[in-house]
Amino acid sequence: MYVFPPDAAAGTRRVPEWVESTGGPLIVVPVSALPAWGGCTEAGMVVGDGDVPDDYDRACAVDGLAGVIPVGRDGAVALVLGDQPATTRYLPAHRTFLRWLGGGSEAELTEAAEAVLADPGITWEQCGTWDTDGPAVLMDSAEAGSPQGVEHPGGDLPRQACVPLPPGRWAVRAVEVEAGDGTSLGLVRLVPANP
Repeated sequence: MYVFPPDAAAGTRRVPEWVESTGGPLIVVPVSALPAWGGCTEAGMVVGDGDVPDDYDRACAVDGLAGVIPVGRDGAVALVLGDQPATTRYLPAHRTFLRWLGGGSEAELTEAAEAVLADPGITWEQCGTWDTDGPAVLMDSAEAGSPQGVEHPGGDLPRQACVPLPPGRWAVRAVEVEAGDGTSLGLVRLVPANP
């Protein structure tokens, strides 16, 4: 079973870790569906010479800033953070994924994100609805999932982070913003959806 860092699910510890991609989109997979996520395979179309899309191929096919795709055969759904493989972290207080698109420092990016989230005049792109049965994992869509999470082979940034979510149905909203001084960011926000 996937184990969250101590107190992460309760939100009492700094959960946001930056997660990077190897080149494709990042994806948010419910912990319960991790074993069903196959990632990029030699039988797929991107890496292999297959003619049937693997999970990574399906994630790459998401058009727009975000979208949802099925995982496995049990009705689970994953959230794909599309458009580009931007380094991303989850902001639990806002139920928002912060995507580092360009320039600036972490502090400048976070400050710009707070300003965008507080601005009622921002026009958000509607990116569908995501149903999840609880906590999820933000990860590189090329990696296969497992009950223990994704192995991290080393490097500067992890390729997974916990996303402490309650079960629910979420309307997915996204926006990209140029914040000035070369700082640009993307936000993918989860808003409780009407049943």
